Amino acid sequence: MDPLSSLLNGIRAEGSIVSQAVLNAPWTIRFADGAPLTMVTVLRGGGTLLLADGTERVITAGDTAVVRGPTPFRLVDQAATVQGPCAEYEINCFAPGAACSEEELSGIHWGTDPGGATALIVGAYRATGHRHERLLRALPPILTVTDDPDVCAWMESSAADAARLSAGSQALMDRLLDWALVCTLRAWFERAGADAPSWYRGLADPVLSPALRAFHDRPADTWTVASLAAQAGVSRALFAKRFTQLMGRPPLAYITECRMDEAASLLADTDLSIARIAETVGYADAFGFSAAFKRHRGRSPSKYRATAA
Repeated sequence: MDPLSSLLNGIRAEGSIVSQAVLNAPWTIRFADGAPLTMVTVLRGGGTLLLADGTERVITAGDTAVVRGPTPFRLVDQAATVQGPCAEYEINCFAPGAACSEEELSGIHWGTDPGGATALIVGAYRATGHRHERLLRALPPILTVTDDPDVCAWMESSAADAARLSAGSQALMDRLLDWALVCTLRAWFERAGADAPSWYRGLADPVLSPALRAFHDRPADTWTVASLAAQAGVSRALFAKRFTQLMGRPPLAYITECRMDEAASLLADTDLSIARIAETVGYADAFGFSAAFKRHRGRSPSKYRATAA
């Protein structure tokens, strides 16, 4: 499994809060769910995202914004700053006891006029375990991607179909949001170029890609620079040089980093024994794994597990 797919397994729209909002200016929305990721797609109209650190980002029709949590943030209508009092809304449906009705696709629907100034689709994503944390570290506080108008029209049609609460509507919207998040992140990573995480850049490289896919498909194998180079079909020296230049570290350092990240997730999220985790991430015995983990994480596997619980 490629790294992006693996990381996204830890953050899904399964049972997420989904809202198709039609808003008449002036208005402001506060996102207080504390979700690891929140995605806002503007179908019509637009507004300004205001983050707690003072960052502002204008988003208009066709834009999809992904905001990294868990700090609350706001989306403000352009007219809200100049017209005085405005309608104020809040999304906080992940909170215990929150009054979020199932009647509107487990979310909140504002307004009834399909011709309103602004129409949004909002998805707040839940996380399972700690696997997603590596993905969040690779993302800026906010990223935006502009979609083709046909994509927006299709998303709006799908959201409207789901809002009719026919059989499978929640599953339909969850899968739609999962698909949209993957597409948005891929588009942003491709546009980011050198600022994209190294594991993503490597997958786009014709030499490194076969070796990286082989490693991520079989991380427990005994990988060496020579065996990775064989997967790439190039010499050991050429592979090592190209890998270090593109990925920012030697091949075996990258492999160790990935194994330690996976081990940390397994320690935090499962009851697997340390010996079993060692085997899963490619170590022959628990002693060697424990020594390597402590060097990289500063704590033994057992202490890491105790503090992560």
